[in-house]
Amino acid sequence: MTAALALTMGEPAGIGGEIALGAWLARHEHHLPPFFVLDDIDRLGRLAAQLEWNVPLAAATPETAERLFPLALPVAPVRLPRPPIAGKPDPANAPAVIEAIRQGADLTGAGRAAALVTNPIQKETLYAAGFAHPGHTEYLAQLGGAEVAMMLVCPGLRVVPVTIHRALRDALDDLTSERIVAVGRIAAEALRRDFGIGAPRLAVAGLNPHAGEHGTIGREEIDIIAPAIATLRGGGIAASGPFPADTMFHAAARQRYDAALCMYHDQALIPLKTIDFDGGVNVTLGLPFVRTSPDHGTALDIAGSGKANPASLVAALKLAAEMARTRHQLAA
Repeated sequence: MTAALALTMGEPAGIGGEIALGAWLARHEHHLPPFFVLDDIDRLGRLAAQLEWNVPLAAATPETAERLFPLALPVAPVRLPRPPIAGKPDPANAPAVIEAIRQGADLTGAGRAAALVTNPIQKETLYAAGFAHPGHTEYLAQLGGAEVAMMLVCPGLRVVPVTIHRALRDALDDLTSERIVAVGRIAAEALRRDFGIGAPRLAVAGLNPHAGEHGTIGREEIDIIAPAIATLRGGGIAASGPFPADTMFHAAARQRYDAALCMYHDQALIPLKTIDFDGGVNVTLGLPFVRTSPDHGTALDIAGSGKANPASLVAALKLAAEMARTRHQLAA
């Protein structure tokens, strides 16, 4: 690690601020790598005072963050035009939320931050301010100039949905052999580059119940998924399947692959969140820099109460540091 991690503010009316404060308070317990927050230092100060948490704050640059981190939470200032009200997103603050993401991507891409960790955003509020992307993943793909895929990670399981933030009817239309192959290649390369797995194994889920039962419950496995698996295998990737999704995620099955390639969003996220609801991490694969995020939303209903669990952010910070270290070591 040659630099601190960059952490974005996320939705300022949500729980991003308090889990950032909570993660810093737990820095010794969890042996966290140094990080700095792209946020409004005054709003973090007000939040810490409201929660009665002893979190000293220090204005920082990426270069000073590591030195400051042991005694204070470093903050690279991004000013909010309006003081946020917990649980009530304000479109006036949306440009600052987007600016924090952009700055974080720029700093990480330039090597001034070791990796980017993003707090949850309230997408509807950003849309009202002209944000034209379905979410973080798509925006970062544009900023990074890369074709990307989303991976969700918890201890013992990595899942990669082929289609992401799409209505289920639309996801079925988007599911093609070409898309499966593209996501499989991105996943395999990321497993090598960011997780240090020399010969990654991909298990590919079917779409239909029982993986279609040889075409009697749908032909997508025969016409779309199996040809994609054959193409991946022809390119030297250890891909297998299609497997019935209801038998892929028990403990013994998970030992047989390094990542599961799933056909749609919930097929991937339901097993992961069932196994580790509080500690899951969202990873964007294929970017020129490392990006992770807590695998939960803004939790507006409990924002400002101090009840938010920082476990997923803690896991995202630790995984970001591990991935950045692995990428750096393999590149060297």
